[in-house]
Amino acid sequence: MLKLFVLSWFLFTHLNALTLQKAKLYNDQNISGWVMSEKLDGIRAFWDGKNLLTRKGKVINAPKYFTKELPPFELDGELWTRRGEFEKIQSIVLEEVPHAKWSEIKYMIFEVPHAEGNFTSRLARVQKYRDTKQLQHVEIIEQKRCNNQTELDSFLESVLALGGEGVMIKDASRDYFEGRSDSILKVKKAQDMEAKVIGYKNGTGKFSGLMGSLQVELQNGTQFFIGSGFSDAQRKNPPQIGEIITFKYYGFTKFKKPKFASFMRVRKD
Repeated sequence: MLKLFVLSWFLFTHLNALTLQKAKLYNDQNISGWVMSEKLDGIRAFWDGKNLLTRKGKVINAPKYFTKELPPFELDGELWTRRGEFEKIQSIVLEEVPHAKWSEIKYMIFEVPHAEGNFTSRLARVQKYRDTKQLQHVEIIEQKRCNNQTELDSFLESVLALGGEGVMIKDASRDYFEGRSDSILKVKKAQDMEAKVIGYKNGTGKFSGLMGSLQVELQNGTQFFIGSGFSDAQRKNPPQIGEIITFKYYGFTKFKKPKFASFMRVRKD
């Protein structure tokens, strides 16, 4: 029964997911002349010209005022407020009925899918449209030229010092592409991944009577426990069986399991 559930979950997420750009991890590649920007910790949103969609293709129920002046061409970006507010953003934008606090949400654009020209010209297209329509809730994520490793390291440290989570770096000379590519890289101190909750382990000592750790499963079937990163409130009311969580980790063990895995959040998008 568990294997059937896992297969159903895998098929659902893959059949409904959009084919968007996906970053690989930075690993000392040559990035001279690329552009870099802060990696925002929001809800990714794809505008297809009519609807806002999550990365898995689910319609986001934004209020009409938010979408009525968006362009007739596609956009890709993050629904965002400020650093460190992922849970708040998620609770606003994924409601079935538009939340009153949508007024706090910004649509932060980082790509114009299928538009002609290189990355810079694609962003210029949406910048022109945004300025013409005076869309205050739409912003283009600032891109900085990166000339060398020193500049990348310095920018990453400045982002982390402000409470950000990392940097995206991209080859701005390329035409638009889909899927995972070496032309867009994610730069972080720690990596993150998603897993499905499949069980619990009871706590001991100061966590007696509470959840001690979550048993989770990756899409490739790897199972392991995550015991850190939880607040006391989360240990009293842990993520439910079947929910998808995000955790951070630092590489893999020789058994191909994430090292030093630590809970970050439950994902609803």
